[in-house]
Amino acid sequence: MSTIQSGRYVIDPTHSRIGFVARHAMITKVRGQFNDFAGEATIDVENPAASAASVTIQVASVDTRNEQRDGHLRTNDFFEAETYPTITFASTDVSRDGDIWRVTGDLTIKSTTKPVTFDAEFTGAATDPFGNARIGFEGSTVINRTDWGVVWNAPLETGGVLVSEKITLELEISAIKAA
Repeated sequence: MSTIQSGRYVIDPTHSRIGFVARHAMITKVRGQFNDFAGEATIDVENPAASAASVTIQVASVDTRNEQRDGHLRTNDFFEAETYPTITFASTDVSRDGDIWRVTGDLTIKSTTKPVTFDAEFTGAATDPFGNARIGFEGSTVINRTDWGVVWNAPLETGGVLVSEKITLELEISAIKAA
């Protein structure tokens, strides 16, 4: 695997995924993603604490492969997309242990900001056929959606609820080094 170079990188959204996983009816998982997002990172290999990352997600781009469910997620029951059109993340601390970069930052959903930490594994660096220096990271973290005011649910006759409070956020990022 090639090594990472210090510098400023911009997320390539056509080769990246920002997604989530939630339990549905307490028996299975539903996966979704956001199809419209932008972000960048400044990476300092020698001094990881000087690194930074930010991402802005367009809430209306939520996609769970079910238009009815996606429409429900955009409503006041969940994301309130018309009132709160974006989800943002801005790092506040970065550290590194080998290929694992621990990125802590402020996640804002529905005007509520709380700290989260992602452990992101550096998955490689390459020069693509167009001469772009690319890097890759994969990571995840688990949050409780109710901490951000995403509280809608429905009780099940057999016990439990329709949608888990625990949500896994997933990142698969390909970023291009800026000139």
